[in-house]
Amino acid sequence: MASQTPLKRTPLNEEHRRLGARMVDFGGWDMPVQYSGVLDEHKIVRTSVGLFDVSHMGELMVSGRGANDFLQRMTTNDVTKIAIGQAQYSALCKDDGRVIDDIIVYRRGIDSFLVCVNASNAEKDEQWLRAHLPSSGVVLENQSAEYAQIAVQGPKARELVQQFVDINIAGLKYYWFAEGKVLGQPSIIARTGYTGELGYELYVPAQHSPRIWAALVEGAQKFGGKPCGLGARDTLRLEMGYLLYGNDMDESINALECGLGWVTKFAKGEFIGSTALAEQKERGLSRQLVGIQMLDKAIARHGYKIFSALEGGRELGWVTSGTVAPSLNLNVGMAYVAPEFSPVGSEIFVEIRNERKRALVVKKPFYTNGTAQL
Repeated sequence: MASQTPLKRTPLNEEHRRLGARMVDFGGWDMPVQYSGVLDEHKIVRTSVGLFDVSHMGELMVSGRGANDFLQRMTTNDVTKIAIGQAQYSALCKDDGRVIDDIIVYRRGIDSFLVCVNASNAEKDEQWLRAHLPSSGVVLENQSAEYAQIAVQGPKARELVQQFVDINIAGLKYYWFAEGKVLGQPSIIARTGYTGELGYELYVPAQHSPRIWAALVEGAQKFGGKPCGLGARDTLRLEMGYLLYGNDMDESINALECGLGWVTKFAKGEFIGSTALAEQKERGLSRQLVGIQMLDKAIARHGYKIFSALEGGRELGWVTSGTVAPSLNLNVGMAYVAPEFSPVGSEIFVEIRNERKRALVVKKPFYTNGTAQL
């Protein structure tokens, strides 16, 4: 029998195993899904501080004269609005406006950028960008193997991180970053995250990451914090209505349908996908991603069908993500529905095991008490 392809491992893999994490196959990566349990870890991040290994994410460096213009053409957001030291949420789209990936662009210099991409899309994104590189001037380097990425998230994150960096991070604003040292190692310290809480994503040298991780884990204990797995990261991001590539959007969905209109800047001029998206905006969307809350006692799971609550009960779309929201004790999710059912307050049905359960379209984020921008 042919052997299965070995799972990829982050530089922190042995640390997770040493700490007793439950490991799973996550998109071809051997990753920790939980340590003490999803609910416990979720609560820790909302009230104290949790540590996540997100080293499976990809880091693409774009530099050289013309880098700004190149990314302006390749991404939906306006790169010219990013100051040095600032980060910007954006997306890569195909010519038809469908989403290749959602990304974060960090401006390190006038013509120097770090583009953080989703783990499952790193190779695809690199190939897409490389295929559109100008003949000269712009250099694209995949430096994913050189970095480990540790997300420190929660109200106590600033106090914890400050103990291990050589710069004062008190004034580092949301979606800004600084280049400094973490435990003496040159690193990028970013005020970004995926949980809705005050947090930092530390881009540290891969070879030094086990020592840095261990120090952060030990330091977090003083605040009642602990390492956390991807299970809690998913419930945290869903409470905030943050998109997950592969669930809430993919190459079958365009940027406007999945709610990325706010980072789609038509006024900046032409970019890949702009013509198709402008036409789509003009004629109207055929589906729209919305937040939903279950009224009946049931959980909406990925792939469940959505039906109208009106007479006839026609099929409207499908659930993309759903869970029990631990911070709210509510069953919430996101789903694609026909535009006329997208307004907040619309009643719908979710088909669960051949039974139609009542649900309501609600405003996102579901959780509104996060500390992310404090």
